Amino acid sequence: QVRLVESGGGSVQPGGSLRLSCVAEGFSLDIYDVGWFRQAPGKEREGVACSSHRDGTTYYVDSVKGRFTISRDDFRKIVYLQMNSLRPEDAGTYYCAAPAFRDLDAMNFNDPKAYEMWGQGTWIAVSS
Repeated sequence: QVRLVESGGGSVQPGGSLRLSCVAEGFSLDIYDVGWFRQAPGKEREGVACSSHRDGTTYYVDSVKGRFTISRDDFRKIVYLQMNSLRPEDAGTYYCAAPAFRDLDAMNFNDPKAYEMWGQGTWIAVSS
């Protein structure tokens, strides 16, 4: 079965850190770009970060630059999202995703329509 599986979500106080993991099951990760998205209740899904499989380029939405880091271990088929200095507005369900038919760049890395494979999501709560 081909799927992406996220883990690592939980509840944290503002200023805290979490590391999310996304494991690729049933396929090799090294030929795919991988992105992280988040969705808060009542809001649209927002692209957060992306890792290119071609040259290791990473992309981030402005609101997380300097706080979040995306990294990947293609041998173990895992993509991580290290989240530091978390804020209440970072709360929501976080999804990892991969495009099946295209490579991504700065123009489309945060467009949900560019991705075909999605995980089930993992929930982040940030509150005191």
